[in-house]
Amino acid sequence: MEDRFWDRKIELLPREGLEALQTERLRETVQKAGRAPFYRKAFSQQGITPEQIKGLDDLRRLPFTTKQDLRSGFPDGFLAVDRSDVVRMHASSGTTGRPIVVYHSRGDIRQWTDRVARCLYMAGVRRSDVFQNMMGYGLFTGGLGLHYGAETLGAMVIPMGAGNSRRQVRFIQQFGTTVAHIIPSYSLKLLETFDAMGIDPKKDTRLRILVVGAEPHSEEVRNRIEEAYGVFAVNCYGLSEMSGPGVAFECPRKNGLHAWEDSYILEIVDPDTLEPLPDGETGEIVLTTLRREAMPLIRYRTRDLAMAHPGTCSCGRAHRRLSRIKGRTDDMLIIKGVNVYPIQVEQVLMVFEEVGNNYLILLDREGPADRMTVRIEMSPEMRSRGRGELEALRKKIIHSLRGEILFTPKVDFVEPGTLPAGEGKALRVIDNRPGGET
Repeated sequence: MEDRFWDRKIELLPREGLEALQTERLRETVQKAGRAPFYRKAFSQQGITPEQIKGLDDLRRLPFTTKQDLRSGFPDGFLAVDRSDVVRMHASSGTTGRPIVVYHSRGDIRQWTDRVARCLYMAGVRRSDVFQNMMGYGLFTGGLGLHYGAETLGAMVIPMGAGNSRRQVRFIQQFGTTVAHIIPSYSLKLLETFDAMGIDPKKDTRLRILVVGAEPHSEEVRNRIEEAYGVFAVNCYGLSEMSGPGVAFECPRKNGLHAWEDSYILEIVDPDTLEPLPDGETGEIVLTTLRREAMPLIRYRTRDLAMAHPGTCSCGRAHRRLSRIKGRTDDMLIIKGVNVYPIQVEQVLMVFEEVGNNYLILLDREGPADRMTVRIEMSPEMRSRGRGELEALRKKIIHSLRGEILFTPKVDFVEPGTLPAGEGKALRVIDNRPGGET
């Protein structure tokens, strides 16, 4: 039987072995990080030396690192090697100020590529596959990260990039694409192109795995994708600050994303108190790199909210498992005094088979009170319903939303294709309240 493991030695390392490896690599990371101007200053101010890090419990002595720290350290404040040792740089758009820059050495690229190959292999990708990469390239890490990983596996890679939906569909058919890397909201939008071209993605293609990432999505959305395409839609997690995709990935058991603890230390903390939370409780993901050469990061606050699943996975890997991302601390909306995350709305809507694949949350101020309107694109089935049936469906949706978010929103049905949609991340919220942000 074919081996299910890319690196058996690491993937099957028992818990005590993983923690011993993490301890050793944490000491090395603190030593490397101390060469960067930011950490050299932070360690000096707090009286921290690498010799003081004797175990994982000492991690709490180290400072947190934030996105604002990375912006303030632009361009070289976190660089721990000479510029001559850097072979690649990725960066955020910088639309809200200074961009976040992440540097990579040759060793960093090699380690990152190997982790992504490990992820893909775990999900079932093999050298016989045709891998169509529908993600953007360039400064965005997702495209290049999965491209290199799939090539390392030996799969044939089609570097399509984002956009040009009809060409994407033609290539899926013409080259027998079996695995695709795609944003979840775009995978649902692409179904309209399949339909317009008279092609059934389940019956008329060889697709068997979709790697979906780059934006949080609910289990309900995954179910829709799998049903429409007839595939395993594997969830992946990563962020540019941690190299990109490949921080955590699902195995076919679908019971959490294995965080590769040979390369990262995973913490879940209370976002307000910054105190650690036990497995099973939702908090903010904090990550420490363990193999990064050019730009090691210590206790980086990702702002992503998730929990670590208690127990171990039946697949045999002891690496801790992350839940789906449940939102971001900076995505939280306060409406009528209630904390709401957009993904809560998505979880409710996607249960209704009559609802289309796109929706938009509009926030306005009505006098002194907030008002939330959820606009939902109708499915073809909905458009054929009578007014009475639509009104009954609207009431069901409002009732379910109220049970989830604890207040009553307005719900409007709109024609298919009328809400913002494209090949990139979906626009889910428009906040028209004074001081609100789209």
